[in-house]
Amino acid sequence: MAGESTSVEHVADAAAHGAEASGAGMPQLDFSTFPNQIFWLLVTLVVIYIVMSRIALPRIGAVLAERAGTITNDIAAAEELKQRAEEAEAAYEKALADARAEAGRIVAEAKAEIQAQLDIELQKADAEISAKTAESEKAIADIRDGATKSVTQVAKSAAKDIVAALGGSADAATVTAAVNARMKG
Repeated sequence: MAGESTSVEHVADAAAHGAEASGAGMPQLDFSTFPNQIFWLLVTLVVIYIVMSRIALPRIGAVLAERAGTITNDIAAAEELKQRAEEAEAAYEKALADARAEAGRIVAEAKAEIQAQLDIELQKADAEISAKTAESEKAIADIRDGATKSVTQVAKSAAKDIVAALGGSADAATVTAAVNARMKG
């Protein structure tokens, strides 16, 4: 065990010797270099401030202003396009309503014209039917008169023949009077 204790002591001596050779520890924590470190810290911060305020921040501000302007312009253009679209939609709706009204008017005119033509044709047809009816009634009356005359003559002749067949004689005036009385009802 004695061998182990000597090696541990040897390592501790080497660490102490190394610490003395390299100084008192980390240079950032050495109080003797604090004023120098603070000076360079201030110089660096001033340089960074000047670079940022003179070069970087104006460029960033310009980019942001340009983006804000672009966004504002795009919003204004979108609003204008929206307004135009609404106006176009209103014009379309008005045109559609006008077209529907015009179509309704055209349909009404066409119906009126067709009805007028139909009325004229109906009047013509009624006139033709009336004329044909009058002709037919005249022809029927003529046929009825002819039939009545024929029936009357046949009846007179048949009555004379029947009376003669029965062995009697009848004069023409008596037969005519009997047939006429029977025809009247």
